[in-house]
Amino acid sequence: MSEHKSKKPANTAFKQQRLKAWQPLLTPKTVLPTLFAVGIVFAPLGGLFLYESETVNEIVIDYTDCITLNETAVPLADNLYDYKFTSENTTVIRAPSYWLTQESSYMSGQAAPAGETIPRCNIQFSIPFELRSPVYLYYRLTNFYQNHRKYVKSLSYNQLNGENVSPGDAEASCAPVGTAADGKIYYPCGLIANSMFNDTFSNMTLLNPQGSSDNITYTMNEKGIAWSSDVSRYKKSSTPVEQLTPPPNWQKRYPSGYTAENLFDPSQDEHFLVWMRTSWYPTFRKLYSKYESDPLQPGTYQIQVDMNYDIRTYGGTKSIVLSGTSFLGARNPFMGLAYIIMGCACAFLGVVFLGWHFFRPRKLGDHDRLSWNQSGGLGH
Repeated sequence: MSEHKSKKPANTAFKQQRLKAWQPLLTPKTVLPTLFAVGIVFAPLGGLFLYESETVNEIVIDYTDCITLNETAVPLADNLYDYKFTSENTTVIRAPSYWLTQESSYMSGQAAPAGETIPRCNIQFSIPFELRSPVYLYYRLTNFYQNHRKYVKSLSYNQLNGENVSPGDAEASCAPVGTAADGKIYYPCGLIANSMFNDTFSNMTLLNPQGSSDNITYTMNEKGIAWSSDVSRYKKSSTPVEQLTPPPNWQKRYPSGYTAENLFDPSQDEHFLVWMRTSWYPTFRKLYSKYESDPLQPGTYQIQVDMNYDIRTYGGTKSIVLSGTSFLGARNPFMGLAYIIMGCACAFLGVVFLGWHFFRPRKLGDHDRLSWNQSGGLGH
């Protein structure tokens, strides 16, 4: 006769649920000091964070409508620019101005397509006092939903990692921008790459410093703007070049398609790597370049922009943002305000609960509070 096996769990602390446990008991002696401690710590920290944010100088200039202008300089309306300076001694700042010219070649030196010209926006703005480096140049877009599910999923990490991707794989990962009508694979494929921001910004030029006729050019660095992990991760495609073609919106960049000599290499294009880090919000800014040398002198500056990206297609706007930084990063008061509100809320709740406990104390462990000891409770 076979021995009957018991299904009873072994007599161990784990299986018999006898493990030691600790559960906090929320009493006035523990809750009130915690609330006051959080209020005392968070509110001053929020004030520090808010102060540091306010020490960051920032210039925002919306140049969306520059494409509609001619060679006559036009001052920007008040709602199209924003100056945030920390110095209390700044004088009245004149509004930025911009105008449009038509050029025969890009600022990179590449000639314009046959029969076309390059619209170039010239933006002038003033800096009233010396700005210390580093200074960062961002582009800011509005009403552009990079967080849309179909948009975020439309890319191929295998392709960006340098693997040989078949047309079927590209179409599955990158639809509706996976393969061209002739069967070639778009590289890089997907909606994110195809919609890449491609306006080109020049260096900053200080015009006639201190009455001199010699302008000063401040060279902006376009390297080191992407995550180092992205630079090392993404590689040039190993798919035969004759099977690849640029995305539809990249045709002006590669008018003759890809060759073995000019095949796109994502690790060498940090603007592309920055763009591929999609934003959670419809209004966002992305780093374009940075300046890390001598301080910027006060005066009138000019930046030129090759207008390649029509954000009006998406019903949005585009702006340039020149910003400094603090130990918290760019100018953003949200963290400071969040800490202040949290600290004040905890301190206020601490005062309310303290008053309630003082005027209407409740005895802990009072059995008269049990439901069956109340009139109308269980058993009545």
